[in-house]
Amino acid sequence: MQAGLGTRMDLRMSYFWRKSRKSNVSSALRREGKDVRQMKPPPFSYHDPATLQQAVDLLATLDNAKPLAGGQSLMPMLNMRFVLPDHVVDLNGVAELSGVRITKTHVEIGAMTRQRDIEFSAEVADACPILIEALHYVGHRQTRNRGTVGGSLCHLDPAAELPTLACALDAVIDVIGPKGARAIPFADFPVGYMTPSIELDEIVTRVSFPLWPREAGHAFQEFARRHGDFAIVSCAAMLLVDGGGRISRAAIALGGVIATPLRMHVVEEALVGQPATPATFHAAADLCRKVDAVGDVYVPASYRQHLASVMTRRALDQAFARCNAPARH
Repeated sequence: MQAGLGTRMDLRMSYFWRKSRKSNVSSALRREGKDVRQMKPPPFSYHDPATLQQAVDLLATLDNAKPLAGGQSLMPMLNMRFVLPDHVVDLNGVAELSGVRITKTHVEIGAMTRQRDIEFSAEVADACPILIEALHYVGHRQTRNRGTVGGSLCHLDPAAELPTLACALDAVIDVIGPKGARAIPFADFPVGYMTPSIELDEIVTRVSFPLWPREAGHAFQEFARRHGDFAIVSCAAMLLVDGGGRISRAAIALGGVIATPLRMHVVEEALVGQPATPATFHAAADLCRKVDAVGDVYVPASYRQHLASVMTRRALDQAFARCNAPARH
């Protein structure tokens, strides 16, 4: 987020204070003859479990520990001293946390599965094409090479694409900890800004995305300052139209408008039972202008409300165009 002049000065003074303190500490350690090799992040103890049970045990017994998935969020936060863990538990060696399984009703994705592996999966593209479409908006190729599905959901940035999609598809997040395993419906997963409803000693193991009928239409629309940036506003839409041309089912979720992904039940209710026409989509999308959107240094709340309406209308138009299509892309 772009900072104002005062904030930039505060950050600059904080940087020089930390740099001076780091230099003083290093000098003192050198005088004592101690090893002063340093990294950019703050010091921490590194743990490399090979099994899920080892990872669970580490998080249960270590104080102030953070799990490391793809590192696309945690590493910058470490470098900027936004988080200061005493222990980092690397999950990259836990093979049982990766992989994709497609059933008749769900796409089940291991929490440590790389976003790139999903992006290039022909099976996922056939079963849940909106997932592939949303991933194309996630950062850049280098980001998706390392980023994981579970890591993005746990970071829970309200402008991130995967949480918005999970909200629209009613995903279920499986977690495990010292007290056992449990499943969390996505509706209960966010408890606040970038705060998921998992305990500090729990690990996300799998994400299950329910499948829609093959004749359903889908769309993911996003508006950002630049491609690869976090969305100012995004919209995930699923649409099912019956043989009479009326909408029988709809799912709409917005990202970037409030502190958590937002399911637009009021829009869904306005759509179901109505004829699938541009006028219907326009009227339903206009309901998004009533969202109590947040404003920031980039855009005011009123602009987010406007974008929410526009992105929803575009998503509905595109989803309808894909309804009943014999092939999905």
